[in-house]
Amino acid sequence: MTTQFKKGIIELCVLKIINDKDMYGFEVMETLNDKLDVNENTVYPLLRRLTTQGLFVTYQKETNNGAPRKYYQITDQGRESLKTNLEEWKNFLNEVNSILGGETNEK
Repeated sequence: MTTQFKKGIIELCVLKIINDKDMYGFEVMETLNDKLDVNENTVYPLLRRLTTQGLFVTYQKETNNGAPRKYYQITDQGRESLKTNLEEWKNFLNEVNSILGGETNEK
């Protein structure tokens, strides 16, 4: 899998998991690491870029043990991007599966 392809998939995953729940950076990384091999050099620049693009906003939340954490929250623009990207992903998978002879995921 090429690096660019993987980055696109990770971006979609980040949009989805933050759509489900506001998260701080390390929590995003841990969630992704349950399924994908990612590190902070991938996750933090991606979070900054998506925030700069207006797909996330950030806020600080106090913790019991140390500095406040920066949480990421998806915006309306982020939800729209997620919706569009999920549709494109499903279409892509269907096309690849039709070529490879697998089942399509039409819904």
